[in-house]
Amino acid sequence: MAFEITDTNFQESVLQNNGVTVIDFWAEWCGPCRMIGPIIEELAHEYDGKALIGKLDVDTNPEVSMKYGIRSIPTILILKNGQVVDKHVGTTSKQVLANKIEAHL
Repeated sequence: MAFEITDTNFQESVLQNNGVTVIDFWAEWCGPCRMIGPIIEELAHEYDGKALIGKLDVDTNPEVSMKYGIRSIPTILILKNGQVVDKHVGTTSKQVLANKIEAHL
C-alpha cells in the first residue's frame, strides 16, 4: 500500500530520505486522481524496499502542496535525496511512471 504522506511527516519521510521518493498529489473528489490511484498502489508494491511511493491528499495537507506549487492534480513528483528530479501532471500509464522511477534508482 502507498505510504500516506502528510504535512506532519513530510520532513522526516521525504526530505530526509536518502533515496527515491514518488509523491502522488491527489484529492478524493478528483476523477483523474482516482484513475491513477491503483497504478500508484501497484508501483508501491513493486518498488517496496527500492523507493518510497506515497500519496498526499492536497485538501488535508496544504503546506506541502503550496511549497511545491501544486496547481493541478494529479501531479506526481519524483524526488531523489530530497530534491525534485522529475514531475508529471495528469494521468499516465504505469509503464511511463515505472520508467521515470527506474531512471533515478
